[in-house]
Amino acid sequence: MNPTRVVLVDDHALVRAGIRALVDMIEGAEVVGEAGDGSEALRLIEELLPDVVLLDVTMPAMNGFTALQEITSRFPAIHVIMLTMHESREYAIQALRGGAAGFIPKSAASAELKEAIDAVMRGKTYVSTETPQDILATTDKTAQEKELLKRLTPRQREILALIAEGQATKTIARTLDISTKTVESHRSQLTERLDIHDVAGLVRFAIRVGLVKME
Repeated sequence: MNPTRVVLVDDHALVRAGIRALVDMIEGAEVVGEAGDGSEALRLIEELLPDVVLLDVTMPAMNGFTALQEITSRFPAIHVIMLTMHESREYAIQALRGGAAGFIPKSAASAELKEAIDAVMRGKTYVSTETPQDILATTDKTAQEKELLKRLTPRQREILALIAEGQATKTIARTLDISTKTVESHRSQLTERLDIHDVAGLVRFAIRVGLVKME
């Protein structure tokens, strides 16, 4: 069986050396490259196409969450495990919602790192035992909502985005060059399909699934 190819991304050389030492202790895994920032990481990932990226959250120029977004959109087959000194619930939720396959602290032992790599290579999501486990339920809900979004027609998604941006029915009709009656019909179908019956709820849904950005 081919070894799991790993790229390390951290702006501190000593930290990378420590993580590399941990990975070297894992049978069936090997470090094939290292990067000191997000931009360098993207170039390296495009060149090497690793199986797993161990990605630091806090980095200069391009932080880990921005790099995560780029990696998951450009290289969806690559599994990203976020490494962080910040073990908060909010960081973990942001990482998993952003497409990370795993989230572990830098203080993790080699045994946990191996567990995380093995899990993501099997298509599972891994969260450190030091991180509140109920965040998986939170991210599962988000995944379910994204599936709901996929079931909407392109026009329904378009109208949902405009509603979330605060546009009234008449404005939406002018923007899309359709009748107000058609907008109202799509809106009715939206509320029924999503089981959300107020504007505030539609706005929150649109933000959670990434259809619109929260300023």
